[in-house]
Amino acid sequence: MATHVKVLGTLFIVFGAFYVLLAFGFTAILSIIAGIVGSQGGEDAALGASILGFTGMVAFVFWLCIGIPGIVTGIGLLKFKPWARIVGIVLSALHLIEFPFGTLLGGYGLWVLFSAEGAGLFSTKIGKKGTGLD
Repeated sequence: MATHVKVLGTLFIVFGAFYVLLAFGFTAILSIIAGIVGSQGGEDAALGASILGFTGMVAFVFWLCIGIPGIVTGIGLLKFKPWARIVGIVLSALHLIEFPFGTLLGGYGLWVLFSAEGAGLFSTKIGKKGTGLD
């Protein structure tokens, strides 16, 4: 099960990095479009550029708020930190609505983190001895 936890941690990091790249890429594209629209002149063009800029800012913050916790949780899972199991369960449940890949990640995450052996890997009482991590 330790291998499954490591795979899950890596998947969380990959998904998180994807969202961070999406945040920067989408914001860059909207900024370019806003610049083009704004350069057309006129009152409507200025309003359109402002709306595009605001939309880019909201999307940037939204995707960073999704991506960064995934990266941090993935690192925690790779290090078998007890807090990472709890956060991983929450993020896995949230990923279930992102059909199809998020659903697969969420289902896999819930299976790994709710299994008795998976939960035992994060127990602070057991430690690393006898868990296959030594």
